[in-house]
Amino acid sequence: MKWTGVIAIDGPAGAGKSTVARLVAAKLGINYLDTGALYRALAYFLDSISVPPVEGEALNKALFDVNVAINGKTVLLNGNDISDLIRTPAVDKIASLYSALPSVREKLLSIQRDQVLKGGLVADGRDMGTVVFPFAPVKIFLTAEADVRAKRRYDELTARGVKVDYKKILNEIHQRDEIDEKRSISPLRQASDALLVDSSSMNAEQVADKIVALARKAVHA
Repeated sequence: MKWTGVIAIDGPAGAGKSTVARLVAAKLGINYLDTGALYRALAYFLDSISVPPVEGEALNKALFDVNVAINGKTVLLNGNDISDLIRTPAVDKIASLYSALPSVREKLLSIQRDQVLKGGLVADGRDMGTVVFPFAPVKIFLTAEADVRAKRRYDELTARGVKVDYKKILNEIHQRDEIDEKRSISPLRQASDALLVDSSSMNAEQVADKIVALARKAVHA
């Protein structure tokens, strides 16, 4: 039986959520929703037009005029492909600031939920299981030690030819964790019915296989 529900994967930055979610989606033959890319796209856009991460008229006007969409692995901002532009340390640094704003989250909520109409879905982010898809039959809270997450991010950027400093990335990971966990709107937390998975000593395939097994078990439950 094909999976038709939502698999929600939450967790801190660098835990491997996107990589694992893509693998799970591929193994089950269903869609993948990269919610982080949506928030990154809005952060990139708002920063590019000098709209600060604070609620107000300027933010509301900018959000009303912008269109963000995902088509497979392509992230579109007002019809333009910005997939590579949002995967930089600079956008990493501002993404949490903008994603903590109620107006930004409201802008993307319906976009995320509408993806379910296309069939089975794997969604990863910070509040998939707690806010966006609270009734998802499979919820995972994926985490890893901060130094492991920083090393993964360092390796990812280095492989793309981006010169970065490991210690700076580690510091930014700690800062982002604090922002995500302490924000008043949709703070990062494990849903009460989510399974905690620590990927510090696991590779992406191992984590994905574990989640796929849970999904298949849920289908036959």
